Amino acid sequence: MSKFFIITTSALLAWSHLALAKVDVTEKARTIAKNTIIVDGHIDVPYRIKDKWVDVTKATKDGDFDYPRAVEGGLNAPFMSIYVPASLDGSDASTQLAHELIDSVEAIVARAPDKFAIAYTTDDVKTQFDKGLISLPMGMENGSPIQGDLTNLRIFYDRGIRYITLAHSQSNHISDSSYDLRRQWKGLSPFGKTLIPAMNNIGMLIDISHVSDDAFYQTLELSKSPVIASHSSLRKFTPGFERNMDDDMIKALAKNGGVIMINFGSGFVTKEARQWRDGLMKAENALIKKEGKDSEKLADFEAIYRKENPYPYSTIDEVLDHIDHVVKLVGIDHVGIGSDFDGVGDSLPIGLKDVSYFPHLVQGLLDRNYKEADIKKILSGNILRVWKQVEDYAQSHG
Repeated sequence: MSKFFIITTSALLAWSHLALAKVDVTEKARTIAKNTIIVDGHIDVPYRIKDKWVDVTKATKDGDFDYPRAVEGGLNAPFMSIYVPASLDGSDASTQLAHELIDSVEAIVARAPDKFAIAYTTDDVKTQFDKGLISLPMGMENGSPIQGDLTNLRIFYDRGIRYITLAHSQSNHISDSSYDLRRQWKGLSPFGKTLIPAMNNIGMLIDISHVSDDAFYQTLELSKSPVIASHSSLRKFTPGFERNMDDDMIKALAKNGGVIMINFGSGFVTKEARQWRDGLMKAENALIKKEGKDSEKLADFEAIYRKENPYPYSTIDEVLDHIDHVVKLVGIDHVGIGSDFDGVGDSLPIGLKDVSYFPHLVQGLLDRNYKEADIKKILSGNILRVWKQVEDYAQSHG
C-alpha cells in the first residue's frame, strides 16, 4: 500500500511537471530561433562520439545533438567541448586526448562542409550564419592538457580552442576545483596566475565554470578581459552547491563585463534534483561498504535506484527562473545559454530535452515578457560581445 502510494505520488508529480512545462510554441518564437544566431556555451559531442561513435551530421537515435535537430531548434553556434577527464591530469595522455577530440570536430566538418564549419572568430560565426552553416567553435573543458607549458596554449589556440575551463572535477596544475575539498592552491596555482594574462594576450576566453570560489575571484582580479561561466547555474536555487554561482559572484562577473551561461541539467537547476543525486551516492556508498567494490549489484545500481526513487526532473520554467534572477540582479547583458547537452546524461529538464527545443526556450522568454532584442542578447548577443572584447584586447596587447 505505501509503495503504491509513493509511486502514485511520483506519477502525479511528473504529470504536474509536464503540465507546467507544456509549451505552445508560436510562429514568432520559431522565427526568432530561426533568424537569430544561437550560441550554446557547452555541448559535449566530441566526448560522446569518442565513447560511441555516431555520425552527427545525420539524424542519430541517441544523444542530444545532431544536424537535423540543431536545424529544427535553430542552434547554429554550439561550442564543442574538448573535455579531458580529471583522471588524466598530469599526464601526456590529457594533451593527446585533447588533440584527438579536436580531430573529431574537424572530421565532422570534413564529412559535411555544406552543413558545418569551424568558427575561430566572432566574424566567422556571423559569416557562417549568413551562409546557412552551423559554426563549431571549441572550448577546452579542463586546462590539464596545457601541462604547464604556454607553448601548448598557443598550439591549442591555433587549432581552434577559444576558451579554457581552468579545472574540472579535481584540482589541477592551474586551479582548485569546486568539487575538490583539498584546495591545494587556495585558488589559482602560481602557473594559473601566469596563464590568465597569457590567455588575455592570445585572445582566449577564460571559463570559470567548475573552479573554486577563491579561484573565481582571483581570476577576476587578474584578467584584463571579461570572463565567462560557460555552463553554470545559480546557487540561489541549489543551496550549498559550489559548482553553481552565488549572487555576489554574479555581481562580480557583471562588473568584470562577463556572462554566465545557464546549465540545463536538472541537478544544476533545482535543489530537489541535487538531493536526489546525493541520495544516490549515499546509497551506492552504503552498498560498497556492505558488499565491496566488486558487488554485482553495482552494475545496474542507478537504474534500480531510479525505479524505486523516480528522478525529480526540473522544468523549462525552472530554467527560466535562473535567467530571470540574473537579469533582475545585474541586468540583461550578463546571461546566456550553456546547456551541457550530451554532458548531463538523463537529467535534462522537461521541455528542454535536446537541441531541437530552443524554440521552447524562446517561447518561455516571450511568455515572461522579454523583448525580442533582449532574447537575442540571451541567445548570443552577450557571449558574442564578450568574445569580441577578448579578441580586441588581444589585438591591442598580444
